[in-house]
Amino acid sequence: MRGTPVSNRLHIGIFGKRNVGKSTLINSLTGQDVAIVSEVPGTTTDPVNKAMEIHDIGPVLITDTGGIDDEGLIGDMRVEKAYKVLNKTDISLLVIDKDSGLGEYEEKFLKEIESRRIPGLVVVNKIDISQKNGELSEFLKSRKLNYIEVSALNKTGMDSLRQRIVKMVPDDFERKTILSDLLKPGSLVVIVAPLDMEAPKGRLKIPQVQAMRDLLDINCSTIMVKENGLKALLKSLKQKPNLIITESQIFAKAKDVLPEDILLTSFSILYARYKGDLGILANGVKYIDKLKSGDKILIAEACTHHPIGDDIGRVLIPGLLNKRLKNKNIKIDYCAGFDFPNDLKDYKLIVHCGGCMLNRREMIHRINSAREVSVPTTNYGMVIAHCNGMLEKALKPFGIF
Repeated sequence: MRGTPVSNRLHIGIFGKRNVGKSTLINSLTGQDVAIVSEVPGTTTDPVNKAMEIHDIGPVLITDTGGIDDEGLIGDMRVEKAYKVLNKTDISLLVIDKDSGLGEYEEKFLKEIESRRIPGLVVVNKIDISQKNGELSEFLKSRKLNYIEVSALNKTGMDSLRQRIVKMVPDDFERKTILSDLLKPGSLVVIVAPLDMEAPKGRLKIPQVQAMRDLLDINCSTIMVKENGLKALLKSLKQKPNLIITESQIFAKAKDVLPEDILLTSFSILYARYKGDLGILANGVKYIDKLKSGDKILIAEACTHHPIGDDIGRVLIPGLLNKRLKNKNIKIDYCAGFDFPNDLKDYKLIVHCGGCMLNRREMIHRINSAREVSVPTTNYGMVIAHCNGMLEKALKPFGIF
């Protein structure tokens, strides 16, 4: 579990005003000095992440944030960063001081997580030095808020807190499988893995590794081949593959050598279902043909790698769109990493990467943010399949066509 990608971990966010003990809490939870603890307000500025494991959950990522009551120009930016952590938070812990209770900042935060449907727990801290007995507890009960009392400094209540977190894990936190539910045990799957300039040196991409592990779990056979060896492999096989999975950018090459009766899809389209919403993203690709000159689209890449060669987001997809739209004057904006725009209303379409570097919560947040302003979203694999006339074939394994 130590090597589990951050994107596949349960994300737990710790929030609260300055000096309520957030950093002490994360140190107590992890058993390490992850965050700097100080009596000076605003010590935590940028969010601090710690990957660990919690028994009965497995790999998690705990994020300590700056105070939601910070002030001034820089303070406002810290608050904005803290709230941005909610985009990827599966469980939120709101830390409050037992003597201070709930104020305007906490009430605002509680409304925010309620609107986002994020499971939340109020962590009443500093019970070791509290001057009040029972007043806050009665108030929280009357509000029917989920809460627990702890002393982060003395590590009192940490075991109970972990148990509460386990019970709060959302049922839909993450799909348990990337593709094994599409196949029967004993199936043969061919993975086409081009070793292009963007392939990580000395290792495979995360989706490729996940797919192989998933297939092993249901006793499927897997053969991996480079794109230039697919034709020869298919001729040599006595058993017809039940499914071929390829990188989206070589759809066109696969189309030329693949028999019509063999199912085909891409890792990006698998991830449309695994990380996001397959139906929404499949529907979004239809809006490509409705684009007009002057329309603006956003190409969103979750990775922060430096674009090289025929970069899929910066070169391949814009080229395919220009060809499909007969060189209409489409304006393209780009974003990378976690810098997803807050204002999306001026876009006519969002084309997102597969999202292997994002957790499911953040990918769904991005899709929903676009839906709120009626902007359709699709992803790389859908666009490439559509522009190559292979969308119906690529979606057939999922029963959409």
